[in-house]
Amino acid sequence: MHFSKVALAMIYFCLASPLGPAAAQTCVALQHAVRGAAPGSGPRFVASYPGDTHPALAHSAFTYDNALTIIALVACGHVEDARLVGDALARAATTDRTFKDGRVRNAYRAGAAASPPLPPGWWDDKAGQWAEDGYQDGSATGNVIWAALALLTLHEATGEAAYRDRAAGLMLWVADLMADPAQPGGFIGGLDGFDPAQQRLNYKATEHNIDAVAAFTWLARLTGDAAWTRHAALARGFVAAAWDGTEGRFRIGTKPDGRNWAPGAALDIQLWAHLGIGDAPADWRRSLAWVETHHATAGGFDFNDDRDGVWIEGTAQAALTYKMLGQAEKAAAALATVQAAREPGGLLYATAAGTVSTGLAVGPSSTTDDFRYYHQPHLGATAWAALAETGWNPFTGQRVEVRGKAARP
Repeated sequence: MHFSKVALAMIYFCLASPLGPAAAQTCVALQHAVRGAAPGSGPRFVASYPGDTHPALAHSAFTYDNALTIIALVACGHVEDARLVGDALARAATTDRTFKDGRVRNAYRAGAAASPPLPPGWWDDKAGQWAEDGYQDGSATGNVIWAALALLTLHEATGEAAYRDRAAGLMLWVADLMADPAQPGGFIGGLDGFDPAQQRLNYKATEHNIDAVAAFTWLARLTGDAAWTRHAALARGFVAAAWDGTEGRFRIGTKPDGRNWAPGAALDIQLWAHLGIGDAPADWRRSLAWVETHHATAGGFDFNDDRDGVWIEGTAQAALTYKMLGQAEKAAAALATVQAAREPGGLLYATAAGTVSTGLAVGPSSTTDDFRYYHQPHLGATAWAALAETGWNPFTGQRVEVRGKAARP
């Protein structure tokens, strides 16, 4: 039997790591993805779907997936590898090709980070021109916030003020440009489309506002600045308004008018409210019963309530939430499903098998619910698996205890 050098290194690390074999394997897979993304030791973005040949995805490094990778690598103890991606996001926030307002985009070109970092794209033979994707060029509020969470994690791991300052700049962009205090309050969805004239997305996502509570609260803790606390309160007010006490679950967000509640269900918001909001009311715990009734399927959890397949990323989120709330048996069962979806190279598949629908559209120009997950290796799913395996809460930069109390570093 013969093993490659990479495989031998992975086997040795997994046996020697104090994290445990499964967590160590996931951590090494992320580490190799980062190191293999570009030659040398400079900033880089990592492809979200390695091996995908679709023109819009083949070279796409989604900001959300890369932010998760930074956080997961810190949780794994691989801080220097995390910095390679963190430095790319920090560069993106300060050297955009068009905009000078401190945003990051939804995706960047995988590989060594240019200066300025460039969005993904492809050559369209039929049109005879370079093509880009309007969603990838845009800036969703949640993605900007996840970049901030990643840089805050790096700040606490390294002590470097520059990461904190870049995170603060990103959150100022959210506070200054995305706030909408009109009922139900909170922050709108972001910007979409091509340079230089992008359109505002006036819907409000419960997911984005949970993210905002966490990031603003983190900055308030670090700086003592009351302005961050006020911004956190605006986001938290939206999340509270999104709670449907009759059904015992969170509404997904508003319609494009930013006022009226939209139909649909989403797993992540039912879980993230517990991870991201430290003083959540006890009544919100009922969202777990909703999850188990409406999202559970085949040993894991689906993105929405049609239960057409297991969404690995969301199942890992459930495992971490159960772990934080002291439900160890449920956490272990969810993790077993996640770990069974590992591809030979060590990354996790996005779905346990086949296609998982979300009921959502990729962007405002879509005419169908074309946002789907497929059975292919996925950086984001792998990062969430690492977070669940190591018990790391990405919203606080702290490990969770089995009993449900956040452990200070």
